[in-house]
Amino acid sequence: MASSNLSRSLFGLTVRQNAHPDMRRLRREAGDPSLHGNKFWKSSCLTMDYLKRNPLKKGARVLDLGCGWGLGGIFCAKHFGARVTGLDADPSVFPFVNYHAELNGVVVDTWRCRYEKIRETDLSGFDALIGTDICFWDQLEKPLYNLTRRALRAGVGRVILADPGRTPFRRLAERAEEKLGADYREWSVSRPMKASGCIMEASQG
Repeated sequence: MASSNLSRSLFGLTVRQNAHPDMRRLRREAGDPSLHGNKFWKSSCLTMDYLKRNPLKKGARVLDLGCGWGLGGIFCAKHFGARVTGLDADPSVFPFVNYHAELNGVVVDTWRCRYEKIRETDLSGFDALIGTDICFWDQLEKPLYNLTRRALRAGVGRVILADPGRTPFRRLAERAEEKLGADYREWSVSRPMKASGCIMEASQG
């Protein structure tokens, strides 16, 4: 199959499919990511569609949590001129982040860290946090809630998390809605591909 058939266009981004020769090469060189950052997740479409309709400020400083391939952050860099840092506990995802950032003409910094290790002083350097498909285990619910609370306390303007609707995420979002005044809603897109789930946004004020 020709390489041109192994790419997709999503919200103005070019994204390689797993069978693309470059993706095969990156897996050989870096090894397969171990924490589910090994492919494109459809919930990225929810994040990008939501941000398209609820844009960030130009030049915003964005932390992309559990970034995987980093598509949400790359979208922010390309469309809003955001200064993006992709955070993941698994450094083997970073070659995929850097590859897709270069492919789309932007630069994304990377940071290896676990959610519970991110300090309030670290968070004060960001205007927005985004995260897609990152609350997939019960044990992630508490650290992500605490991270959201720390971010707001540190002055981060917006924390935006998207998920296909797993139970741990819904519990996280409902708790943030009750305790932190977060907005929690169902979200779906039909193009460029069908995806549905939920968006949670916690914000200042």
